[in-house]
Amino acid sequence: MNSSIHKITDPFFVGHLKVSDLHSLYYEQVGNKDGIPIVFLHGGPGAGIVNEYRQFFDPKKFHVVLFDQRGAGKSRPNSELKENTTWNLVDDIECLREHLGIEKWHVFGGSWGSTLALVYAIKHPDRVLTLQLRGIFLGRDFEVKWLYQYGASEIYPDKFETFKNHVPLNEQGNLVDAYHKRITDSDEEVRLAAMRSWTMWELSLAKLLPDPQLIKAFDDPRIYRSFGSIGPHYFKNKMFFESDNWILENVQPIADIPCNIAQGRYDVITPVRSAWDLHKALPKSQLTIVPDAGHASFDASLAAQLVRFTNAI
Repeated sequence: MNSSIHKITDPFFVGHLKVSDLHSLYYEQVGNKDGIPIVFLHGGPGAGIVNEYRQFFDPKKFHVVLFDQRGAGKSRPNSELKENTTWNLVDDIECLREHLGIEKWHVFGGSWGSTLALVYAIKHPDRVLTLQLRGIFLGRDFEVKWLYQYGASEIYPDKFETFKNHVPLNEQGNLVDAYHKRITDSDEEVRLAAMRSWTMWELSLAKLLPDPQLIKAFDDPRIYRSFGSIGPHYFKNKMFFESDNWILENVQPIADIPCNIAQGRYDVITPVRSAWDLHKALPKSQLTIVPDAGHASFDASLAAQLVRFTNAI
């Protein structure tokens, strides 16, 4: 089966959808307007979409809907934390589906996008044809601590030292809280410095091999302002879940939805454990552990696997 990524094509429609008195979502439609509907959920939280995400989908086959979540990318207002919760985002996905007149669609999400895809499917199982997931994050406390306290720190101690030392020693026992305190500070310089530090730490871990171009692309206030503020906001609030293991405790509604999972073996941001736990909780799911990939969807072997998933729909 051909696993080559597809050519980037221009959207046939772009616009904003007002989802509350405060928030408007930027969205774009790509490919064949009469094709198979599939929605793309980006990571972060707060990362936004990029043109390259269109490459996972055959433009002749799919009607692809991509959008920037609240506060991210071109959605307005940028980096806004008010009315920005997991449940708001789930409602936004449904609002966008209804706005576009799509009865059911495939849901594609990676990293935080996989979290959001699972929660959306649990809440609206009758609207989801399949789940196509990458880099599983279930929002559990130990997953957050792995990335922002102890775990990834042992694999990237050089990068972690910079991240940790951005805050005083007496606050380093809870770095999520320490960064949240700074991204909500009244001083804009304090906020921006914390947002940048948060973003650079995570981007340093994203790919199997370091990618200076990726890091350079995110080293831009227009990007790290949302990525570096919305992430701490969600993690400080434990994804707004009612329990630490909310997703796995509530998977029954999606037990029969076809689910493909691609996971990089050397993913340092969302380790394989979570993909394995999800697979075990959904016995009908298909888990592909890619042996030579990290977290980023554009690690070559991982990207190829994601294209295999969509080509097979």
